Amino acid sequence: MVKINSVIPDSPADRKGITEGDILVRINGHGIKDVLDYMYYAAETSVTLEIVRHGEEMTVAIEKDEYDDLGLEFETFLMDQKQSCSNKCVFCFIDQMPPGMRETLYFKDDDARLSFLQGNYVTLTNLKQSDIDRIIEMKLNINVSVHTTNPELRVKMMHNRFAGEKLKFIWQLAHNGIKLNCQIVCCPGLNDGDELRRSLRDLGELMPNITSMAVVPVGVTKFREGLYPLKGFTKEGAAETIDIIAEFQEQFLEKFGTRTVFPSDEFFLLAERDIPDMEFYEDFSQYENGVGMLRSLMDEFDKALDIAEWEGGKRHVTIATGYSPYPIICQLAKKAEEKFPLLQCDVVRIRNDFFGDTITVTGLITAQDLIAQLRDHDIGDQLLLSSSMVRRDSDVFLDDLTIGDVERELNTSVRTSASDGYELLDAIMGVTW
Repeated sequence: MVKINSVIPDSPADRKGITEGDILVRINGHGIKDVLDYMYYAAETSVTLEIVRHGEEMTVAIEKDEYDDLGLEFETFLMDQKQSCSNKCVFCFIDQMPPGMRETLYFKDDDARLSFLQGNYVTLTNLKQSDIDRIIEMKLNINVSVHTTNPELRVKMMHNRFAGEKLKFIWQLAHNGIKLNCQIVCCPGLNDGDELRRSLRDLGELMPNITSMAVVPVGVTKFREGLYPLKGFTKEGAAETIDIIAEFQEQFLEKFGTRTVFPSDEFFLLAERDIPDMEFYEDFSQYENGVGMLRSLMDEFDKALDIAEWEGGKRHVTIATGYSPYPIICQLAKKAEEKFPLLQCDVVRIRNDFFGDTITVTGLITAQDLIAQLRDHDIGDQLLLSSSMVRRDSDVFLDDLTIGDVERELNTSVRTSASDGYELLDAIMGVTW
């Protein structure tokens, strides 16, 4: 049961007299404990709600179109508390963050409901058989952090004595028709090499219900005192990992017509190999895991540049980026300069002093590193940043400084753009819509 926080005016629930403060107990005879129960059982056209108001039970029947929302709102989106992670993974990035950052950055989410609703990845270690049964009943496709299919190694990597035995849930879900997107955070000396081959072989047996797999390299910051002695990938190690994945891509492509498993873009950058063509990434199913982002950016930029026309005077901008994508961003900036002689586009790679120079991605650059390293640079008319540097729907960096702080300290205008080639070219050219 859950308390109703508010009722949307003129909604089906409102028209039936349900009010704020009522307690929702059951829908069509099914107990309601969270948003999944609510969404699943309220989807039907004929809905009977069991409500408690001031201690008295009442029944409300509602007729509506299928999947139309009842109009009830609750204190939290989940109608419950988020489930936190019960693991102590050797590669956990949150454990490698410095103290003193905002509290929300230290929360470790491992909630299967958010996997279905928002695409989060979950380890399944805090789920019970009843949770798996509900996922199967509701036919909820989810995203799973596998990391390894070796039970003993999974226990070691996740510091959770149940991590190995919970692998059975992956097989159970797949055999019951649940579609799973999987990820493997690859750690040199642990789950790479032959262990990676084992994991890909095991997961391949569950295809086609394993719909995609991403292999991403571990991120290692300078804040690892007292933690497992992890090291990041070398150029050679990254190349070997790409080659192992390629072995299985060929097998899966021949047998199932899809490559299914993909290395993240960072592996190609670390190995100093070219980013594959668009066709390699198929439907970009693991885009949010950094798989194919750079290829998409490059191709979109080229298409945008083909149709772009210069309408202003001289323009000088600076793009700040991480060490990993720096060569790619330089290529794009050069193409723009070659087409538009009035444009000067400088690209500056920012060393990550905040987390340590082993962190080379753009999305983990902080405002204080930008300020320190660009203070003496001739930025020109505008500083261009990736929107991945700031919190979604805000202007706040990881170190709690804002875009306004950067503008004030560097005495310049800042413009952000998403990982989109059209947006990036618009930002470079100063086009506004």
